[in-house]
Amino acid sequence: MKRIAVLGSTGSIGTQTLDVVRMHPDLLRVTALGCGRSIELLEKQIREFHPAVAAVFDRKAAEDLRVRVKDLPVRVVSGMDGLIAMCSSDDVDVVVTGIVGMIGIRPTIAAIEAGKDIALANKETCVTAGHIIMPLARKHQVRILPVDSEHSAIFQSLQGRAGSRIGRIILTASGGPFRRMTAEQLSQVTVKEALAHPTWSMGPKVTIDSASMVNKGLEVIEACWLFNVTPDQVEVVIQPQSAIHSAVEYEDGSILAQMGVSDMRIPIQYALTWPEHLPSPAAQLDLFALGHLDFERPRDDLFRGLPLAISAARTGGSMPCVFNAANEWANARFRKGGIRFTEIYDIIEAAMAAHQVIRDPSVDDILQIEEEIDRRLDETFQES
Repeated sequence: MKRIAVLGSTGSIGTQTLDVVRMHPDLLRVTALGCGRSIELLEKQIREFHPAVAAVFDRKAAEDLRVRVKDLPVRVVSGMDGLIAMCSSDDVDVVVTGIVGMIGIRPTIAAIEAGKDIALANKETCVTAGHIIMPLARKHQVRILPVDSEHSAIFQSLQGRAGSRIGRIILTASGGPFRRMTAEQLSQVTVKEALAHPTWSMGPKVTIDSASMVNKGLEVIEACWLFNVTPDQVEVVIQPQSAIHSAVEYEDGSILAQMGVSDMRIPIQYALTWPEHLPSPAAQLDLFALGHLDFERPRDDLFRGLPLAISAARTGGSMPCVFNAANEWANARFRKGGIRFTEIYDIIEAAMAAHQVIRDPSVDDILQIEEEIDRRLDETFQES
């Protein structure tokens, strides 16, 4: 029986993780749940899964939850200290980091230091702090098991490779809903349109990132850390059917790819049950219904998030943190109707151009960069 903590249990990854647990109650047990502030859903999850600990980042919401579940033997903790305590609990074997944003860095580090395996869905952790996370995981002999469908596909394609070396990683993307648009059309995209992803069901922040191709840029940076490759060894390919989730090309030219339906429960389950492929709550891929596979080059001139991310990865140091922090701010601003879709790229580019790179940033440096970028952008757009 594997004991699981789900950080971000009320979000898209978290709720799908719990679907997997329901499928395998004899193998997986939830011992800790955590979220930002969605306590109505968290209360339902607590009553179903009976965790020993529940963490809520928002302290007022945590107080409300304590009242709601006072009839249950669950310890409710709050704030960043609460998230850290939940992830490093003695009653946990693996932590699913499904929470969105840089808020996941400190709990992930605490979990690694406590010897917990990480089912990694919080890509910001690797993007901004990969130089800290990966050596720390090796030091504590902790497994980092990727949950993103693309990184899970790469991970699966690397199983049994023995001493074979990677030639390149082929990182696939659906291309999002706007891949056929002109520059003028892209500038007029609405929030509603951007939230309508054609193949994947995700949370709002990740859905916007996918539409802008920023998400694919973040995945390039994450892949470099997870699989010890350079940005030049990662090639992004548009695969509109989202049937091939990514592939690995070895030095002899052989390409191994992983295919399946567009259902996040498959990579989530593999991270939790590795190295076994067990029955899944997801449907099977119907190759006859699929019919064909298409491949296209990304339109880097239009979807500038991808080349900006690759530039940040090549620069290294604190630059990926700047890329991520500026995008987080711009993404949220766009969802509130404060900027146009294409301004997301302008904001990221300007933040990167203004930054003085720190070669080996600490966690404090990383979080300070985020605060400074948020403050600077708030001031800039308030004045305008």
